Amino acid sequence: MVGKTTLLEAIAGKNRGLLATEQDKQAILMAIAQLEERNPTPRPVEAGELLDGDWRLLYTTSKGLLNIDQLPLFKLGQIYQSIRVATTSVYNIAEVYGIPFLEGMVAVAARFEPLSERRVQVKFERSILGLQRLVGYNKSPRDFIGQIEAGKKFAAVDFRLDNREQQGWLDITYLDRDLRIGRGNEGSVYVLSKV
Repeated sequence: MVGKTTLLEAIAGKNRGLLATEQDKQAILMAIAQLEERNPTPRPVEAGELLDGDWRLLYTTSKGLLNIDQLPLFKLGQIYQSIRVATTSVYNIAEVYGIPFLEGMVAVAARFEPLSERRVQVKFERSILGLQRLVGYNKSPRDFIGQIEAGKKFAAVDFRLDNREQQGWLDITYLDRDLRIGRGNEGSVYVLSKV
């Protein structure tokens, strides 16, 4: 699909948005809008078989995510979002690199509730911050999420969030077998590919 190729070429080499200039951002947003107009899944919230799974972030305008890269001595690694439709769960995992043997990760567990055919309400429930080796994270969101779902407490900063205050919504504006685009309540855009 031409629109998809155009978008993937526009975001290539932009390190999820960290290296995007203002001109790049405008071109990327235009490519996103053009692809959204051709969304092959008009009711994405109801397409559980497409939504379910592990997704890797390719591009975002979210300052909350991109600012992780501003921590002294640390660089942002891969960012994953894993959706478990059967349990209405969503997990965000950001890998953080820097000093050898001190590779970190930030994970947030949430629940989602469909509000319309394209919008979900997200309520954040738990946050985990720690060293990858101490929490047993081995570059696989699937294994780590299995531990979270089993109720494991980690050797990390692991705490519950008040989901009345920690919530937002996300519109899924494009969805196919291997690409998803979303727009959040704070104006951020997310482009993800299925792992």
